[in-house]
Amino acid sequence: MRVKITLACTETGERNYITTKNKRNNPERIELMKYSPKLKKHTLHRETK
Repeated sequence: MRVKITLACTETGERNYITTKNKRNNPERIELMKYSPKLKKHTLHRETK
């Protein structure tokens, strides 16, 4: 049930991270605070298609 997802920065739009999630436990899109190398700080990253 685990699927690969891509996380994109909300401020720059860059797709910086690839991770997995369990679709059965988390059907909605996830949001995580991750490090953005372009901005050199932690920003909100959202799941993209």
